[in-house]
Amino acid sequence: MRNTARWAATLGLTAGALCGPLTGAALAAPGSAPASLYAPSALVLTTGHGETAAGVTPERAVTLDCSTVPTGTHPAPAAACAELRAAGGDFDALNSRQDVLCTREWDPVVVTVTGVWRGQRVSYERTFANECVKSSVESSLFSF
Repeated sequence: MRNTARWAATLGLTAGALCGPLTGAALAAPGSAPASLYAPSALVLTTGHGETAAGVTPERAVTLDCSTVPTGTHPAPAAACAELRAAGGDFDALNSRQDVLCTREWDPVVVTVTGVWRGQRVSYERTFANECVKSSVESSLFSF
């Protein structure tokens, strides 16, 4: 339970820091120009070992902002944003490569994505059998 509370606090603080500035546009005076013509796209991605995010303390967390110019602490924000746009924001559309051979070892790795994608709230969780299977996804989005 203590790990779940720590994980929730970490994720909440990170999401608040990322999405907090996005709420300022709603406070603009009526009739004033919008701050941006693009819908906000700011995500927090985490990874950790376990079967579900509920019982896992994140081992790594990165931010990804795809609103206009890709930025964030993600190691490859431009590539990750481009791949996510090509998939239409569908995280399940990011498939594994067929030429990668992985062991059948069960050492689950869970990846979560929380935030806003093109103005819509996102909450996504995916469990991979092991680190090799996670790394075999044809996208740099989960490579952090």
